[in-house]
Amino acid sequence: MNRLFKHTIIYGLATVMPRVLNLVLTPLHTSARTLTQAQYGVYQGLFAYMILGNVLLTYGMETAFFRFMHTNQAPARVSATCLTSLTLTSVTFLVLGLLISPSLAIWLDYPPAYIRYAVWILALDALVAIPFAWYRNEGKSLHYSLIKVGNVTINLGLNLLFLLYFPFLESRGYRLPQGAFIQDKTQYIFIANLIASLLTFLYMLPLYRKIGFLWDVGLWKRLFRYAFPVLIAGIAFSINEAFDRIFIRMLYPENEADSVVGLYAGCYKMGVFMTLFITAYKLGVEPFFFSKAGDKNAPATYAKITEYFALFAGGILLFVCVYIDQLKWLLIPNRAYWEGLKIVPFVLLANLCLGLYHSISVWYKVTDRTAWGAFISVLGGGITVVANLTLIPLWGYMGAAVATFLAYGGMMVISWRIGQKKYPVPYRLKRILGFLGLATLLSLLYFYVFDRNVLLGTTFFFIYISLAVRKVKN
Repeated sequence: MNRLFKHTIIYGLATVMPRVLNLVLTPLHTSARTLTQAQYGVYQGLFAYMILGNVLLTYGMETAFFRFMHTNQAPARVSATCLTSLTLTSVTFLVLGLLISPSLAIWLDYPPAYIRYAVWILALDALVAIPFAWYRNEGKSLHYSLIKVGNVTINLGLNLLFLLYFPFLESRGYRLPQGAFIQDKTQYIFIANLIASLLTFLYMLPLYRKIGFLWDVGLWKRLFRYAFPVLIAGIAFSINEAFDRIFIRMLYPENEADSVVGLYAGCYKMGVFMTLFITAYKLGVEPFFFSKAGDKNAPATYAKITEYFALFAGGILLFVCVYIDQLKWLLIPNRAYWEGLKIVPFVLLANLCLGLYHSISVWYKVTDRTAWGAFISVLGGGITVVANLTLIPLWGYMGAAVATFLAYGGMMVISWRIGQKKYPVPYRLKRILGFLGLATLLSLLYFYVFDRNVLLGTTFFFIYISLAVRKVKN
């Protein structure tokens, strides 16, 4: 148990710390001194495609690796076959991607150099997927965490160097080596990411010799058969997570599309306060859910934990909405972005629904019915596509935020409905909906009706806290 607790803490830090470090990049990238809104929008738009590309290039093989390493009689064959598979597909993608990058640039409407950077980054990240999984499987949690945090630290340091220090030197009349100073600063973001990914890959290279290469066709078929539902779920989640930016760029006039994507993506980052809470919750609760799966009182335990999640998440929703005019200085101090803050309540609500979905979806995880997870994710992806195509023409980028809320909210409700038939959990819906309904009502009233009056908002927040404490005591 001590070993499990230690690994959980270290893996938790490895997941949360990069997100915290990445917070520094948001005020840097949205600063008027570094990137224009349009430049930031170009980066965020292409990054949305990269999220999907990462899912496609790993095609669920990491999950299959963990499953088969513990169920197969020859784990060395499993690790070698997984590594060989991802190496072949990643190298093939790299070669083909570079060859057709001019055509991709025309099709996606991005500069060819950006496409080449994206292809290299995606290939390098896919090449280290199995080495990272191998570290986790071997219990080398510290190694895993240091490399993960190191990657983000290098990326952050290079961003600061390229976007702040280089222009500072240039303004003071210092001559940089030829080609070091690039007028198109968006390239610097991709270059920093590429260098960090390349250094991570080079560090992992010795593991390639240790794991070795092997092509067991029969084993690979079983691996891919297991990984396929994970791939489908991953594609759907990437659509839910990132395609709002793609639809905004697609549906807005060409002369303003990139600027609107930049505005939307910058303000979307305000949802990180809810995202960090959900990430920490998921890291802690999933191992606990599985450890209690055989307990006859497990459903009641799951219900109680979900109830507490709703209480705390509702508090975070209301807190961020009430104090957004103070918090915005931390993440997006550039006033040009502030008109987009109107999306924040729906971004927070969307992430809250996603957190509840993760909690409610315990039913298919503890009963090994993970195909249902893929099915629900696909439905969520469908809602994302339809809602974005419908709402963006009506409400602009606000429609994209509402579409994300509808997608995650829909997934949450669908999972609850199916789960109650397959694995009944005695959720106290009145109490959960009471917490969430009150927090949502007060947040929306404060934000859209009372013009963000902070004194009134503070009163709302303390009303919620006092009622929540009273309910918990009872």
